[in-house]
Amino acid sequence: MTIAPSVEAVPTGTWASDPIHSTVGFAVRHMGLAPFRGGFKDFDATIADGRLVGSARVESITTDDETLTGHLLSPDFFDAERHPELRFEADEIRTDGDRVVVPGQLTLKGETRPVELRGTVSGPITDPYANSRLGLELEATIDRSEFGIDWQAELPSGGEMVANEVKLTAQLELVKQA
Repeated sequence: MTIAPSVEAVPTGTWASDPIHSTVGFAVRHMGLAPFRGGFKDFDATIADGRLVGSARVESITTDDETLTGHLLSPDFFDAERHPELRFEADEIRTDGDRVVVPGQLTLKGETRPVELRGTVSGPITDPYANSRLGLELEATIDRSEFGIDWQAELPSGGEMVANEVKLTAQLELVKQA
């Protein structure tokens, strides 16, 4: 097994996400028991000279239940009709030991708040087709209610159906652009 070498900083230039080899998702504790996971099929991310910009089309949300997907698209959650995109923008990517820190602004359901992504970067490597590739794994935890996503149902035994704390994740494989 070959592991891509770790780097101390994100290389310069412009890098665009490879949608086939990248994922963007979220996890939220359901009924206080276990994390429910979902994601977005239609998204993009670009790093240009240290600036990271990413977005996802809300209506591309993925779950294993059509009814739940419909509810997530409704005004109770993402309100896809009025807020069709979520967006993250950061003006810097810095290192902290062997980790990367990406302070930026997340816009979700029309609300923009500061969010700090943390994770790892690996590469760059050259693939078999002579493309330079970079791996970037990032995560952050947000309070969904700060973004106006505050639908809730109380459980008969007390407690909440859906936690407010949501973990955001991005596993990106980026390709250097000419």
